[in-house]
Amino acid sequence: MSMTDPIADFLTRIRNGCSARHRRVDIPASNLKLKIAELLVDMNFLRSVDFIEDGKQGILRIRLKYTPDSESVISGIKRVSRPGLRIHMTKKDLIRESRKMGNLVISTSHGLMTDKKALDAGLGGEALFRVW
Repeated sequence: MSMTDPIADFLTRIRNGCSARHRRVDIPASNLKLKIAELLVDMNFLRSVDFIEDGKQGILRIRLKYTPDSESVISGIKRVSRPGLRIHMTKKDLIRESRKMGNLVISTSHGLMTDKKALDAGLGGEALFRVW
């Protein structure tokens, strides 16, 4: 069975792992998922991400991050753009959206970046998801 939205599946696995208080989550790998996970590590929402070769497409082993009182660092994660409704934002749209809670992850012509980095670079792109 084919998956229509692998990014939504990726985010759901992370959300479910956080709510179940797992220390790590294994996700089928792709280049886009790896870049998203590395961006979340850079933003201090995840502890680490490792690529494990399994002879097929590979597995991403994501280590979730928690506060000292065992609360997840990720309070919420929500998909913005989806296959049935792509949401593209210009620099002007990003100025308005950057005032909202959390970080918006944008797919630009220069790769994946947060809304603040895209504003600094003067770029727009497809809004993938918001994390807070």
